[in-house]
Amino acid sequence: MMLPAGQTPAYLGDDLGRTIVQFLPPAATPMAHSVDTLFFWMVGICGLVAMTLTVVIGFLMIRYRRGKKINRDFHVSKKRELWIEFGWSLPVFLAFLAFFYAGANLYVKAFSRPADPIRIDVTGKQWMWKFEHPNGAREIDTLHIPIDRIVELDMTSVDVIHDVDIPAFRIKHDVLPGTHMFLWFRATRLGTYHLYCNQFCGLGHSKMRGEVIVMKQTAYADWLNDQQVPDSPAEKGAALFRAHGCSGCHMGNSAIHAPDLAGIYGKPVPLANGTMKIADAAYIRDSILFPSKDIAAGYRNDMPSFRGKIGEGEIQEIISYIKKLHRDYRNEP
Repeated sequence: MMLPAGQTPAYLGDDLGRTIVQFLPPAATPMAHSVDTLFFWMVGICGLVAMTLTVVIGFLMIRYRRGKKINRDFHVSKKRELWIEFGWSLPVFLAFLAFFYAGANLYVKAFSRPADPIRIDVTGKQWMWKFEHPNGAREIDTLHIPIDRIVELDMTSVDVIHDVDIPAFRIKHDVLPGTHMFLWFRATRLGTYHLYCNQFCGLGHSKMRGEVIVMKQTAYADWLNDQQVPDSPAEKGAALFRAHGCSGCHMGNSAIHAPDLAGIYGKPVPLANGTMKIADAAYIRDSILFPSKDIAAGYRNDMPSFRGKIGEGEIQEIISYIKKLHRDYRNEP
C-alpha cells in the first residue's frame, strides 16, 4: 500500500515496546488515549480482584480439605459477619461506581458536538463508504483528513444499518437509513488507519472496509486543491433547491407564506403543537420527506412530500446549501 509522502505506516508504532507487542491498535486521538487508560485500569483492578479471590479460594480448599484434622465448628457472629460483608462489598461498589462515572464522562465527550469542525458527509451503501468534503471532493472507501483538526462526520445510509468503526481512534457509531448521525474526532498522529463497517449489513459485509489517511495540514490543503471538483455540495444543493421549486416558497421574497430558510439552520423552531425543535440536518431531512410531521407554528401544511423523488445524497446537498444560507446570513466564511 502506497502512502503519501512524509508518512509512515501507523501500525509500526512510535516506540520499541509498541512495535514488539501491539496489544491494541495505535492510539491516534486524545479520545483513544482516554479509552485505553480506562480499559487498563478496569483490566488491572478486575484482575487484582480475580487473583485475590483465587488465592483465598485456593487457601480455603487446602486448609479445609477433606480429611484435614481441623476444627470446623467455628462460627462468626452475626454482627461480625455483617461487617465482613459490608467491608468487601463497599470498596467493590465504589470502584465500579468510579468506572461508571469515567465511562459516562468519556461517552458524553465522544458525542458532544464540537465547535467549528471540518464537516464531511458520509454515505453508507452496500458495500462501500462514500465521503464528500466541504469543497465537493469525493472519495470511495478512503478518507483523507488533516492532523490536529476537529473533523465531524455527518453520516447516513441509503439501504440498511451500517456502522463506522475506526479502531485507532477508538470510535464507532451506527449509521441508520432515514436519519443523520454524527461522530467527531481529532487525529493527532500521522498515518493510515483501518476503517470498518461494524454492523452486519449483508453478504458483502466483510468487504465493506476502507482506510483513513491522516495528513499534515499543508499536505491536506494541497490534496484538496488537486481534486477535480466541478461544484461544491452547497452549489449542487442550490441547483436542486431551484429545480424542485423550493425557492418559489422558501425565499424571503416569496409570495407564498412559507418559512424563510435564510439563517434558520441551527436555530430553535416553534412548532404548531407547542413544542420546539432545532433546525439541524435531521429536522431539515424530515421536513423534506415528511413535511406533515413537524409543522412550523403559523404555517399551514401545504408542502408536498419529496419521499421517493429525491435521494439521500441530494438531501445532503440541499442541507449543505441551507447551511450556506445560514453562513451568508451571519456573514461567516
